[in-house]
Amino acid sequence: MLQNKKILLGISGSIAAYKAAFLTRLLIKEGAEVRVIMTPAATDFISPLSLSTLSKNPVHSAVSNEEGWNNHVELGLWADIMIIAPATANTLAGMANGFCNNMLLAVYLSSRCPVFFAPAMDLDMWTHPATQNNVQKLISYGNLLIDVADGELASGLSGKGRMAEPEDIVKIISEYFVKKEFKRLNGKKVLITSGPTIEPIDPVRFISNYSTGKMGKAIAEALAENGAEVIFISGPVSHYPIHKNIETIKVKSAEEMYLATAKHFSESEITILTAAVADYTPAVVATEKIKKKGDEGMVIELVKTKDIAASLGKIKKEGQLLIGFALETENFMENANKKLASKNLDFIVLNSLKDEGAGFGFETNKISIIERNGDIERFGLKSKKEVAEDIVEKICSLLHL
Repeated sequence: MLQNKKILLGISGSIAAYKAAFLTRLLIKEGAEVRVIMTPAATDFISPLSLSTLSKNPVHSAVSNEEGWNNHVELGLWADIMIIAPATANTLAGMANGFCNNMLLAVYLSSRCPVFFAPAMDLDMWTHPATQNNVQKLISYGNLLIDVADGELASGLSGKGRMAEPEDIVKIISEYFVKKEFKRLNGKKVLITSGPTIEPIDPVRFISNYSTGKMGKAIAEALAENGAEVIFISGPVSHYPIHKNIETIKVKSAEEMYLATAKHFSESEITILTAAVADYTPAVVATEKIKKKGDEGMVIELVKTKDIAASLGKIKKEGQLLIGFALETENFMENANKKLASKNLDFIVLNSLKDEGAGFGFETNKISIIERNGDIERFGLKSKKEVAEDIVEKICSLLHL
């Protein structure tokens, strides 16, 4: 699966840099075109000449040398993927915090391709909160962690911190391209709701919530990348997905979202309800701005909005997949299971505002997927892009794709 793939290999200064020679050789053997970037410290552990010979390309370690300027932007745009292996604690910190004091970091900050990173360091360095915070930052940016292995370390200690073996890295990269190129949902029609709704009180005020629509956007893009034809119905947000397979319908109120969803539901094989739809809306909307009157309070009468999930669950046909979301602050499993049953969902994605880094506004999320048969799959904190891929994977498994 690596035939003609353009792979940028970044190497930082670790004793594990010797593995980069084996990794380069394996990538070339699989048919990839490899270009290598090294930090100055990495050249103390392995010769640039060795890597240049193996990759059949010049090795870059400085933005400029006696031959002129090395274009870090061009390298970042050239690659299909970038792999940083080994990634030291220092390099992870630079990547996570936007430092740009060497060629490798300059290329990383300029790249537009997916970036994999394979850390390598001693046990205590790996487990230190600063390193773990940097790893989580990188994951939240959409970078892909190739986790450390457990074993004997250069210090003589034993534990987590070893860089993954080259064979394992090649396997992970190959699987990534297989998933990317084999579009399992090709031609499937998918309906997604996303973002908040706004319920007007008067011409200048409304009731809403903190939803940014980032999770729905990530799911829509992941589905489209897998070949699905997506109808994306969204309340007001800052960013909408851009993909040739995605048609975006913009709505404001819960009623508008209900009407748009009901219109497209029958033709959809998969429906995913990520939107944070208002449960209540003002019974009367003032035609003019409501003025404050002395010290008096104000009471707004609210009425229930239509329950989109329950409405669709009642008319769902055999073969249609209906997926809901539950954002809870208490009694997480109990509330999610009630919603799963009462709305006739096939599975529900549970997340909690109690989990750090999850919920509204974050680039990360932490979810559990609960199926109708009672099976529960729990996931750690990941970028919303990775969470979207996990949800797509669950959909594909239910459809036996």
